[in-house]
Amino acid sequence: MLPSLPTPRKFTLLAGAAEGGTKLNAFDNALLAAGIGNLNLVKVSSILPPEAEYVEKLDIPPGSLTPTAYGSCASDRPGEVIAAAVGIGFSTNSFGVIMEYSGCCEQKEAEEKIQFMLENAFRQRGIKLEKTMIKGIQWKVEKIGAVFAGVALWY
Repeated sequence: MLPSLPTPRKFTLLAGAAEGGTKLNAFDNALLAAGIGNLNLVKVSSILPPEAEYVEKLDIPPGSLTPTAYGSCASDRPGEVIAAAVGIGFSTNSFGVIMEYSGCCEQKEAEEKIQFMLENAFRQRGIKLEKTMIKGIQWKVEKIGAVFAGVALWY
């Protein structure tokens, strides 16, 4: 039997946006603006462990491997509005479901898509959706911009 990885016990919702000299630099700057730029993100799918505790601010040493469900978008089209959002759906005595979205739209539209996807995910699982937490951000590109929204899972 293979050993399993530890289950994260904490989670934080993050969002940031920024400009940069390249799309990758803009993405890196958006990570820094969100407060997660000095960590190694490990992209994960969308399940929040049962009984995970919400913590408003990350407290993780730089360089840590950090499981994160996220959406991001970078653009080099000046004037374009880009957005990213994440959301978590909760049910009593169950795990949570995380959804992420990013694209060329405003923050409100991205957050509405998250709500719709959460409702669908719970309906598909036959679980009652009790509450949601949604966080989004938008950015009007000046030269090269990026947005990031994520749920960091940590220990």
